[in-house]
Amino acid sequence: MHQLKALSLALLLSACAANPVLEPARFRSADAPMWSNAQFDVSRLSGQWRQVAGFATTPDGCKPGGIEVTGPAPRQSIAARLCLNGQTIGLSGPITTVGPGRIRVADQEWWVIWVDTDYRTLAIGTPSGAFGFVLNRGAGLPADRIRAAREIFDFNGYDTAKLDVF
Repeated sequence: MHQLKALSLALLLSACAANPVLEPARFRSADAPMWSNAQFDVSRLSGQWRQVAGFATTPDGCKPGGIEVTGPAPRQSIAARLCLNGQTIGLSGPITTVGPGRIRVADQEWWVIWVDTDYRTLAIGTPSGAFGFVLNRGAGLPADRIRAAREIFDFNGYDTAKLDVF
C-alpha cells in the first residue's frame, strides 16, 4: 500500500511539472543580414508554382506542395499547400506588398530573396528564419537554378545543409 501511495504521488508531481516549450525551427542565423529582391515585380507572380525545395529539420516530413496566384496586382490572392519544416501547411487569402521584394501572405511576411530573370524560379525566406522554400513553374528544376537558390539562401544566413530538394 505504501508503494502505491508513493507511485501515485510521483505521478501526480510529474503531471504538475511544466511541459517543455519547443522553440520553432530556425534555419538562418538571427544576426545575419538579409536582403529581399528589390527588382521583384509582384505582377509576374500570377500563375501556378510547384514547390521544389524547402528547409526541414528532418527530411521526408511531407510531400512538396505549390501555390496558385490569381488576379491582377495589387489585388492578387493565393491558394497554397506547402511543406514547411516537414509539415503540410495550407493557406489562402490576399497578397499584400509590404516593401520591395516583400509580400504578406496569411499574416506571414515572405521575402523574395531571388528570382531568375524569366520568373521561372523563386527563392522565398523570412527574416526570422522560420522557413524558406523554392518555387518553380512546372516540373523539373535545372541544376543551375537550384544551385543559385542555394547560394542566395547561404548569402542570407540560411543553413543550406537543411535545404531539402524534392
